[in-house]
Amino acid sequence: MVVLSVGLATIIPVARSNSWRPIRSMPTKISCIGWDPEGILGPPQTGHIARQEFKRRLQKDAELREEFERQVREEKERRQALRNSRVVPDTPAQLVEYFLDTEAQEIEFEIARMRTRLNEEFFSHLNFEIGQLRFAASKTEDMEDRLIELEALQKALNEGTEAYDKMQRDLVTAKENLTKILTSKDLKATLLELVEQNQLNRSLLTLLDENIANAQRGNQKQAAEFMEKVRGAVLRYMTV
Repeated sequence: MVVLSVGLATIIPVARSNSWRPIRSMPTKISCIGWDPEGILGPPQTGHIARQEFKRRLQKDAELREEFERQVREEKERRQALRNSRVVPDTPAQLVEYFLDTEAQEIEFEIARMRTRLNEEFFSHLNFEIGQLRFAASKTEDMEDRLIELEALQKALNEGTEAYDKMQRDLVTAKENLTKILTSKDLKATLLELVEQNQLNRSLLTLLDENIANAQRGNQKQAAEFMEKVRGAVLRYMTV
């Protein structure tokens, strides 16, 4: 909060014995509340011009934030529209082209969506095409470029499917552990057991957060409060 004290000298003529004297009014205190979380507006300044500049910058900051949020919304809508518009391929060859046409930030989503199609048949086809290009007697520039693309795709899909499968396994384990925690008659003993098994992890915490959010949306206050306490206990044991 910036507080400006401004003394206003007001001359008021008063008739008194054929003379008058100036009477100075009491100082007026002006309070100006400023909001500058990023510290971009610099140190407080005094005066009418400074206050106008402060308001102008504050308005500009709000406009920039609104513009940024608008761009984020538009990008989310664009990506969702793109996902909805894509046609699921029928063959391994078409699936290769499908992934080659996928934007980098969408790879993880598409791996999750197409996981059942990323099977032995698909990877056999991909490996076969890579082998043909790699060991071709003569290679054109287009063939070299194609080989580089396919090898990069192969690496991304191998790593992506491995990470996705691990996440799914962790999620299954997390569900089992969360059930064990929420139904336990001795929470401390159960948590210590899971600590020994190295089962208190981010997957469990994420699942717990989802359950808390669902309970809050369903107006299940007691359940949400209980799980909040469980979450706090899990965090304490995770950092032990």
